[in-house]
Amino acid sequence: MSNYYLEFETPIRVLDDQIIELESSNDPSKDDLRSIAKLKESRSEKIEKIYSTLSRWQRVQLARHPNRPHSLDYIQYFSPDFIELHGDRHFMDDPAVITGIGHFENRKVAFIGQQKGRNTKENLYRNFGMMRPEGYRKALRVMKLAEKFGLPVITFMDTIGAYPGIGAEERGQGEAIARNLLEMSGLRVPIVGVVIGEGASGGALGIGVCDRMLMLENTWYSVISPEGCASILFRDAKRAEDAAEALKPTPKDLMEVGICDRIVDEPNGGAHRNFIDTAESLKSVLVDELHQLEKIEPNNFLNNRIQKYDKLGYFTETP
Repeated sequence: MSNYYLEFETPIRVLDDQIIELESSNDPSKDDLRSIAKLKESRSEKIEKIYSTLSRWQRVQLARHPNRPHSLDYIQYFSPDFIELHGDRHFMDDPAVITGIGHFENRKVAFIGQQKGRNTKENLYRNFGMMRPEGYRKALRVMKLAEKFGLPVITFMDTIGAYPGIGAEERGQGEAIARNLLEMSGLRVPIVGVVIGEGASGGALGIGVCDRMLMLENTWYSVISPEGCASILFRDAKRAEDAAEALKPTPKDLMEVGICDRIVDEPNGGAHRNFIDTAESLKSVLVDELHQLEKIEPNNFLNNRIQKYDKLGYFTETP
């Protein structure tokens, strides 16, 4: 059970506290057991009611929930024999991104996932999921390795953006992201991208060029964060909720414009309340998508991606 609650989850917390209090009894009476069952039923109904009417800003908050599963959780669940590969062969290893190879449902797959931490110490080590240039180059190294051996690539996006530090800029942050966009466009193996939390700006796009874009139900994907957008448009970061409405970054919004290809449903209450069911739902969708993509000839991936991304924008000529 989650021990962290967002502001709009307060009614759920009240019920959880009551359930915990009754369950803490060493010898609960029959009345206590009936009360617990009734409270759990009320909690389930309350969760369903709250989560069925979420605003865009509330989904952004859910994508940032500290108990939400991260890339490594999914990778280790999908591939118990996963072998992590480190380093970009140029500068250093970047812990903000996990890369490696493992079996996924009887097929070998290359996994790439942006990784956040669970606490302050882990977040400092993982740089809060913000990749540096060496992270993008490490990801590309593994992608080219996957291409060499004909392995599908699965990427997990969960970042507030690429790291904007001076060192990262000195080592070519923009070039590293641009290089990945170029190389991924023509990669001769299937690429499935999955947004499992936050998908912000070029930080996510640097591992996000793909044949199929999947998004978990309570995630977001946009050119900028709501806070960043509010600071620029409204000169006030506190208007992030207004910015989220304007950006329309949720999976349903992105399905309408063709950016998201498929939404993966989350259990009642979100992925942070039931990781196993979330992982199983995602696993089923990934198996289906990979099965379809493996029918494509390697020489056709570039043209297919050109067609996919050409459909995302349009223009009209005026006299």
